[in-house]
Amino acid sequence: MTDSTQLPLSLYVHIPWCVRKCPYCDFNSHEQKSELPEQAYIEAMLEDLDQDLGFIQNRELQSIFIGGGTPSLFSPSAYQTLFAELRKRLKFADDIEITLEANPGTVEQARFNAYRQVGINRLSIGVQSFDPAQLKKLGRIHNSDDALRAIACAQNAGFDNFNVDLMHGLNDQTKEDALRDLEIAIDAGAPHISWYQLTIEPNTEFFKRPPTLPIETEMHRIQSAGFETLSAANFSRYEVSAFAKPNHQSRHNLNYWQFGDYLAIGAGAHGKITQAQGDVIRYQKTRKPEDYLSRAPSRTSKTETIAQADLPLEFMMNALRLQQGFSAALFTARTALPWSTIANKLERFIADGLIQYQDNNYSPTARGYDMLDSVLAEFLPE
Repeated sequence: MTDSTQLPLSLYVHIPWCVRKCPYCDFNSHEQKSELPEQAYIEAMLEDLDQDLGFIQNRELQSIFIGGGTPSLFSPSAYQTLFAELRKRLKFADDIEITLEANPGTVEQARFNAYRQVGINRLSIGVQSFDPAQLKKLGRIHNSDDALRAIACAQNAGFDNFNVDLMHGLNDQTKEDALRDLEIAIDAGAPHISWYQLTIEPNTEFFKRPPTLPIETEMHRIQSAGFETLSAANFSRYEVSAFAKPNHQSRHNLNYWQFGDYLAIGAGAHGKITQAQGDVIRYQKTRKPEDYLSRAPSRTSKTETIAQADLPLEFMMNALRLQQGFSAALFTARTALPWSTIANKLERFIADGLIQYQDNNYSPTARGYDMLDSVLAEFLPE
């Protein structure tokens, strides 16, 4: 049985409002129609957390990630209140990582300084592109100058740990266009870059009216050249779409990918907890902000126990995203399953050149990364 008290614990906080819904976005975000109910929403999230305190099991909180929506629409004072109340309920690790997502079109230097002062020590800045034409197509409310100003403001406020979100594979984007975005972010001093391919998701405007995306061969050229550019700038690709300079990996996201536990508060937030008896559960909060605020009918809309037969796939979907991979000890600690559950399949993947075993870790090869969906399909329950 897994000793759940030894598993790392994080907290995800969801702020569901944004200035304008982007055409590619399938997250639980809602356009701001009036003044934001900051105080009422903070109170609702704390009431929500109070119902889930049994999930903590005397563990320290290792990280907090505030996502959205656009969390930088909330004032620093709102977060000061939130953190003060969280500390009454949870023990923060001395080196806790607290990340706030921020959009360049909704920030100013004074607010960044205040965020830093209330305890936020990492930012994730949603740039997506520095190309004015692409920003317009993506429905972003900022321009290239806003993005560069936001990065400079973060640095001036003392944030030496921040991420810049960039997309590639955009409408009619060339390799040169994509590399220019990367080079601007690198030159601006970003220590962490999330560089991911635009995908067309259901229930988005792009799904209804798809843009013209680069053909597969051009996409491959973009990705290969991008990996080379980032590597030459001393960024390591530690996850499929995440690149970091030394000591700047996202600890919160690493906990996801290593199948750790995470609490969730806020409209539509998802959590994953290993219970004291060893069951692994996932749960989701009600999506609509008005329902979440009124607690109607309940702030937890769905809870499910992950079947033991599904745990290998659940673990692999996360761990195989990591360049460093995972050890046998991590697999057994996080799933409570014997190593023999997956050992034969891994040996077969090693023989096929899709998985490598190095320094006691199993990780995808370059070819394995390209065929990750096929690899994962082998872990579906029989």
